[in-house]
Amino acid sequence: MKKFNIRKVLDGLKEASSSSSSSSAISSSNPLVQVGPQENHLVQEQLQSEHFQLCKTVRHGFPYQPSSMAFDPVQKILAIGTQSGALRLFGRPGVECYCQHESGAAVIQLQFLINEGALVSALADDTVHLWNLRQKRPAILHSLKFSRERITFCHLPFQSKWLYIGTERGNIHIVNVESFMLSGYVIMWNKAIELSSKAHPGPVVHISDNPMDEGKLIIGFESGIVVLWDLKSKKADYRYTYDEAIHSVAWHHEGKQFVCSHSDGTLTIWNVRGQGKPIQTITPHGKQPKDGKKPEPCKPILKVEYKTTRIGEPFIILSGGLSYDTAGRRPCLTVMHGKSTAVLEMDYPIVDFLTLCETPYPNDFQEPYAVVVLLEKDLVVIDLAQNGYPIFENPYPLTIHESPVTCCEYFADCPVDLIPALYSVGSRQKRQGYSKKEWPISGGNWGQGTQSYPEIIITGHADGTVKFWDASAIMLQVLYKLKTAKVFDRSRSKEDKGSAEASDEDPFAIQLMAWCAESRMLCVAGVSANIIVYRFSKLEVTTEVVQLLEVRMQYELNDIESPEGGVGEHTSAHPNLGASPSGPSSHPNTSSNNSDGSNTPCLKVRSTPLKQSAGYQVDLVVQLVWVSGEPPQQITSLALNSSYGLVVFGNINGVAVVDYIQKTVVLNLGTLELYGSNDPYQRQPRSPRRSRQPSGGLCDINEGSATSEDRCKSPTSVLMPNSNLQQFYNGGGRGAKMSRKLSLPTELKPDLVLLSVCPPRGANPLDHRDNSFSRSRSSSVTSIDKEAKEAVLSFQFCDSYTRKGDGASAPCLFVGTSQGTVLALALTLPPPGEQRQLQPVILSTTGMLIRLKGSILRLAFLDAAGSVLPPSYDPWFEPNISADGEEREKRSRPRSFRCPARRASTSTVSRRPPSFYVPTWSR
Repeated sequence: MKKFNIRKVLDGLKEASSSSSSSSAISSSNPLVQVGPQENHLVQEQLQSEHFQLCKTVRHGFPYQPSSMAFDPVQKILAIGTQSGALRLFGRPGVECYCQHESGAAVIQLQFLINEGALVSALADDTVHLWNLRQKRPAILHSLKFSRERITFCHLPFQSKWLYIGTERGNIHIVNVESFMLSGYVIMWNKAIELSSKAHPGPVVHISDNPMDEGKLIIGFESGIVVLWDLKSKKADYRYTYDEAIHSVAWHHEGKQFVCSHSDGTLTIWNVRGQGKPIQTITPHGKQPKDGKKPEPCKPILKVEYKTTRIGEPFIILSGGLSYDTAGRRPCLTVMHGKSTAVLEMDYPIVDFLTLCETPYPNDFQEPYAVVVLLEKDLVVIDLAQNGYPIFENPYPLTIHESPVTCCEYFADCPVDLIPALYSVGSRQKRQGYSKKEWPISGGNWGQGTQSYPEIIITGHADGTVKFWDASAIMLQVLYKLKTAKVFDRSRSKEDKGSAEASDEDPFAIQLMAWCAESRMLCVAGVSANIIVYRFSKLEVTTEVVQLLEVRMQYELNDIESPEGGVGEHTSAHPNLGASPSGPSSHPNTSSNNSDGSNTPCLKVRSTPLKQSAGYQVDLVVQLVWVSGEPPQQITSLALNSSYGLVVFGNINGVAVVDYIQKTVVLNLGTLELYGSNDPYQRQPRSPRRSRQPSGGLCDINEGSATSEDRCKSPTSVLMPNSNLQQFYNGGGRGAKMSRKLSLPTELKPDLVLLSVCPPRGANPLDHRDNSFSRSRSSSVTSIDKEAKEAVLSFQFCDSYTRKGDGASAPCLFVGTSQGTVLALALTLPPPGEQRQLQPVILSTTGMLIRLKGSILRLAFLDAAGSVLPPSYDPWFEPNISADGEEREKRSRPRSFRCPARRASTSTVSRRPPSFYVPTWSR
């Protein structure tokens, strides 16, 4: 590393200042002399703007607000358009591409040029685009805009160069696909209907050619008129009239019959040469009345498809058409095959559906084998070849938003054996009811890409699930799914519902996650102020009793009245904190050990034995409880260290440290007690107020009453030596004399740098959690209120130095708060082995280190080379297999650091875009 001489910099600054002053004097005396800007040769900046680049690689998840769909039966590629103009292409698992129309208009229809690597998209702004899919990144080749008419429907016949575009006025224009220019051929609405109706037939809702004759075009108008148009003679051969509006038309492969779906929930089957009445009228979901009366009206059938098989009855597949008396029934897809009718309920409204067939030729037996159903929030593929019509297991990462994602974590440079381990336990999870066939959308392929390091993304969801995703390749692949709600009792009585008022909508939602990839320890914090510690195991176990720690974190800031009735001598504000561990001997209960009987958790841990399959198994549950009618504050920060065996979490009330090895609370302090005697805010006493009513989310600091015994008793009196505790309260703690202007890089160690991430001025990272926690600078809010609401936002475990003069590093915990303060806690850990299981862990405060402007969002340590130093860790071992003392002691030793940032920066990642055009099919 090049040495940096501060003297040369100072000398250079003096020369630059003197030269600039002399040049300014010359320019003032002689205005004709112009002095140009001088280049600074003193400090050469090595980092340039071109060294930093942000580029889009891939977009995961389900397409937002889908509007249309198309499928290439030869290339087996699926295209989905959205209301925001986005275009998603799906092939075989791993083949996925995202494109975007610049206009942002909704995609109303998509048409593949089958087996040609091209796609036509029609947008709501009356533009038509031709996409080229043969190149590495799909791009638009041609565009055509209609200015006087609005596009309603498009049709591109198989192996044809003519694109038919129907409009809202009822006219049909023909576009040459090769040149993408309008031809002079236009089918006018008045020429099509002639004497069949004197009124306007409405917009064009359907266009298709006769499977046996490309020169015959069937046109469906919204009013209910269907016209068979002869392209050569430029006139209508037949006209078909029905009283109800038409939504879609489907051909029989022989070209002699077609079926129409109507707005009254009926299907009409017509002979091409019979113009009078339909040969058959079907109401799939309507009751057939007696005495020849008309069936009762049903909801519109939005789409129908008519597919034939070589052996057996044809398939009639439709969406909609339910009777109006089925209120509250979910959307359905109906499959009519011979005399059987199957109604398949969907979780979301149906946007569109397509039937996948063995042949792309419309004049042959289609032999349908699957149905692709596009829902508002899901993509479902139904197997038509198996009894019961099971669905295919979706291999795409579309289920990432199956439940809303509430938090997300990214990990690079993971251990090599971690992804196979997660995949092995994830593959054992039961997946019943799926089709046994392979995923039918199997087009495209990826180029040979090399990935230099494994990547994992962990997502927490609103329903309490945690999903592990393999992000090493282009497309996410789900590895393992964990359901945290299994730990809690879902059956809540009427009396218990009030206790979950703070998180009634999503009581199991995941809020924060901490994960150690080396030890495979996982810690999850929920929105109901609960924390779950998981261990990874490859063996299935049954836990008789889930161990629970109930923690009281309720802050009170009161003054002490003198005997004369006035305000007496001010003492340090003590938080009303405590811990109530529940060991294996007695089942964890929610009964209060406080005299007021108000210790009630937001969620109850289940009382029955818990069968835990291979994977992440619950080891400990920490639950914050209600105190004096006040709900617990939501957890704002969380950290885990497998080498120390500690979990630390904090909120607006303070910080708590839990030893998950001994299942005890090691430390439970209020935010003010972290400062010791070096409190920079000099908070003044104020009169006590009554307890507020319970409120959801992050609440204000509780001013509720507390017993004198609880107010005077220290929460750490049983965890710290009395001498150290007394020294702390007397202002003589380890950090009592530390200056708040201490500079870590210069006075601690030159090769250890503390890096903190702060938001811009005025930004409040907790505003999204609760409006009550607002760092308003208004004069109406007193400084006492602002200073009291100091939340703990970040943690960092590290072997570092906590005070000046330390000759060796020691385990430490650094705490960052919303007031821009970084504090340090010194850890005293027992020796590894059996003593670690018996002797307590001691934490002592060392005072404030740094004060910055803005909340401390993240903390990290850098070495002399600028690389991030991750905390020490323990390697993973199977927790359900007993090991001898020597091996366990060996495993409990901290391991060396691994720097994922440095390794990721020096590696090259090759990610190739997909190739959608693979001409491997021919008739």
